[in-house]
Amino acid sequence: MGTKIDILLLELLDLLRKAAYVQRDQKIKLLESALDKIDSLRFFIQLSWELQAISNKQFNNLGGTIEEIGKMLGGWKKSIITKTSAIR
Repeated sequence: MGTKIDILLLELLDLLRKAAYVQRDQKIKLLESALDKIDSLRFFIQLSWELQAISNKQFNNLGGTIEEIGKMLGGWKKSIITKTSAIR
């Protein structure tokens, strides 16, 4: 399960790297994929905690960090949508 979480994190980083450098109209699709990775991370971290593979403290730290990243990505996506709507 740890390997799955590591892979998801690397995929998330790759999506964010790509989103930083593509045209605005392509960013939304990449950010949606990144948000999907965040949802998967939440699931596997929760599962790890339920199986007692991680402690309560680790779960709280990871969960808080993942939530914060999700909020930032959601804000980034919303900002792009707002800017795209204003241009049209």
